[in-house]
Amino acid sequence: MGELKRTTLPFTSLVGLEKLKLALILNGINPQIGGVLISGPKGTGKTTVVRALADLLPEVEVVVGCRFGCNPTNHDFLCAECRANLESGKKLKSEKRKMRVVNLPLSTTEDRLIGALDIERVLKEGIQALRPGILAETHQNVLYVDEVNLLPDHLVDDLLDAAATKINVIEREGISIAHPSDFVLIGTMNPEEGELRPQLLDRFPLHVAVGSHHSIEDRMELVRRNLAFEEDPDKFRNTWEDQQSELRKRIIQAKGILNDVILPDTNLRAIAMACDALEVDGVRPDIIISKAAITNAAFEGRMQVTLGDMKLASQLVLSHRTRRGGLLEPPSPDDVDQAVTKAAEVAQKTERKKSPTEVPEEDDDKSGPRLSGGRFGRGDKFATSGRQEGKKKLRKE
Repeated sequence: MGELKRTTLPFTSLVGLEKLKLALILNGINPQIGGVLISGPKGTGKTTVVRALADLLPEVEVVVGCRFGCNPTNHDFLCAECRANLESGKKLKSEKRKMRVVNLPLSTTEDRLIGALDIERVLKEGIQALRPGILAETHQNVLYVDEVNLLPDHLVDDLLDAAATKINVIEREGISIAHPSDFVLIGTMNPEEGELRPQLLDRFPLHVAVGSHHSIEDRMELVRRNLAFEEDPDKFRNTWEDQQSELRKRIIQAKGILNDVILPDTNLRAIAMACDALEVDGVRPDIIISKAAITNAAFEGRMQVTLGDMKLASQLVLSHRTRRGGLLEPPSPDDVDQAVTKAAEVAQKTERKKSPTEVPEEDDDKSGPRLSGGRFGRGDKFATSGRQEGKKKLRKE
């Protein structure tokens, strides 16, 4: 770990990329968000930011000696070894360790990713014969895939299965062994080098597009800090340690209040209505926006989600998602902000109408709240702008 610190710039010293840094921090606070896709041209600091995140990641609880890093507090999500020990009456000893960033090279083989089985040993020793792969190392950690759009299809399929079920299954010659694999998936890609399969694209909860446009002052400051770091890494890190410590403290405090942050029904209604207005595919975006909004409120030290939290979360969640079954491109940031703002206004009126002190108004077609021109979200510019047929590339900022 000492070598890593010497070769990685401190997270708080990185110039710009504020939205990307926030997206990574939110995943550190709440791993249940699930990850982020970072798109942009080469040389924009994508990999540098992810590597720097490792120093800020919080601790997680694991079973002592477990090869899969099981969480002893989650009895429904244990590997076969831990479950057998628990059922035999043994107490699962636990310890705390920091979350890690596990790298997935493009040259990885399938056996290295999911694990390998020696069939003869399996028949004699059971799960002990499994040689754990990268998906075992990533449980309760961060899985980082650089140039994820260039990953071979068969490895993408393995990642999709694990990301969807949070379980890794190794099957060989009729023998099947499974273990938990719940990880934060962070991927980087250069859109100019190829598109990402829609199935994998949808598995990235958040998305940030980074550009290569910096002001002259930012470029100068970036050079100054890189030169200072190369000249004396330890001195540079010490210079930024106070800022690093403060950010670590904020992350820990946010984790502490995360479960107590309130998402009022009015705000939840606004999120659902905005997603309906923008015609995003499926309900997954609604869930992720809610999680991200709650997490951002916790990071800001607030106990209730605000309109600002919903706008920020919606931009991070919707900027890479096609709509109307793939016929519409992702919404622009302005479209997202306006849709969420209008949805919040209508949701507040709806909640007031539901109050027992007021008589609900009748709606002619019973189809829900109205904006000018028809049912909310249908027929307005958010639902109709940007229609394009076929496959769509990630929107560049």
